Amino acid sequence: MTMNLRVTPASRHGRARSRTGQLFVTPYVLFLLAVFAVPLGYTVWISFHRFYFTAPGTHVDSPWVGLSNYRDVFTDPVVGRAFLNIVIFLVINVPLTVVLSLVLASALNAKIRFRAFFRAAYYLPYITASVALVAVWQFLFGSDGFVNHLLGSHAPDPSWLVNSDLAMPMIAFFVTWKQLGFFVMLYLAALQNVGKELYEAASVDGAGRVRQFLSVTVPGVRPATTLVVIYAVITGANLFSEPYLLTGGGGPDHASASPVLLMYQKGIEQGHPDFAAALGVVLVGFVLVISLAARKLTERGN
Repeated sequence: MTMNLRVTPASRHGRARSRTGQLFVTPYVLFLLAVFAVPLGYTVWISFHRFYFTAPGTHVDSPWVGLSNYRDVFTDPVVGRAFLNIVIFLVINVPLTVVLSLVLASALNAKIRFRAFFRAAYYLPYITASVALVAVWQFLFGSDGFVNHLLGSHAPDPSWLVNSDLAMPMIAFFVTWKQLGFFVMLYLAALQNVGKELYEAASVDGAGRVRQFLSVTVPGVRPATTLVVIYAVITGANLFSEPYLLTGGGGPDHASASPVLLMYQKGIEQGHPDFAAALGVVLVGFVLVISLAARKLTERGN
């Protein structure tokens, strides 16, 4: 039997479009491989070996140690405290970020006076260097800070940033304030796709502003909410500059330490890059699990 395969102009055009698409995608794929896949693969390799930093040109054997580094990670109480701190951070930061940014975006989407000023004001902390913002918070919440002077004898003792119960919540509030402008902008963009006719129909049905917000706005920006939640989770899991600068390196007594801060302390300051690599791999798995759970939760009912 002879098969007569004909190549039509349409199929030739489709193949040409496919090759053009692959050509455009290739640089980004190479970028991903160079910036993410290769370092991640090397990190996984280090996590299964006894690894040392050496001077350029110096060779030191890196023997296979199996799961030894992972056993050290899971039995280190400081690592457990760091992940607990991240959970505390996410419980405070993520709901606060979603609610505040959506409410503010809805307010700034309406025709109010000085709307451009308020949009810029909320975005300003996001583009300001963390060091400058930390100085502001230390002025406000330091032991001799402005807030303690206002509270007088009602101020917490020890103070906000050196209190083991308050240090991590203070970091969560700081990051929420710093990132709020970015998430407000995301929600403002999403609100432009919510049809005005939906609000008019809800108004005709007798729905007030709160009911319109819950029945029209919240479902209308659900894809943006998924993005906000996942981005907030990734930001929280990668905390470094905030505990390093705001609470003096994760203090007091590791009450505000984060896994990334421990990776720096163990890997760079104490010379255990293999331990830090294993901790990094565990952190990647932790972020993936939390992000997938958050996505399932926010997209439920779609």
